[in-house]
Amino acid sequence: MKGLLERLIYGHGRLSRYVPFLLAVMMIFYLSSGDGSMSNTSRFIRPLLEFLFPGADEATLNVYHAFIRKLAHVGVYAVLAITGSRAFFTSSKSFIKSFWGPAVFIVVIAVASSDEFNQTLDPTRTGSLFDVFLDLAGGLLGIGLFALLIRRVSGSFVDTNTTGEQT
Repeated sequence: MKGLLERLIYGHGRLSRYVPFLLAVMMIFYLSSGDGSMSNTSRFIRPLLEFLFPGADEATLNVYHAFIRKLAHVGVYAVLAITGSRAFFTSSKSFIKSFWGPAVFIVVIAVASSDEFNQTLDPTRTGSLFDVFLDLAGGLLGIGLFALLIRRVSGSFVDTNTTGEQT
């Protein structure tokens, strides 16, 4: 288990650390396009809701759909923050490595703000300050989860000196 967690955090090189982070940013900007609008996501969310809640009326299904979409904000930005935390925590730049948490949060703020601004430019979307706050909550959740993982991993490692004795 120790080896797996260590590999998840440290990866095998810069590319393996930064590509997931960049993919998360790209996914967010894709979802902020017209393809991520409520009418487009209803193509797969709506049938699922109708299956799970066969007796629900139209208004209830719309509320559930909106709730799932808002929950997706938190989840997607948690993924962004986790992948960013992993990249920055293992950075070769000591400043970024030392301040990985605030650095990731700054990136989350920048991506969330530009994501919502981008939505105001698309007639099928609406930008929302509330969504930015959901995004920031997801970012904080992701940073917190990564910090817990770091704590777990560092607590599970035992330093040994050259004679094999625990120190």
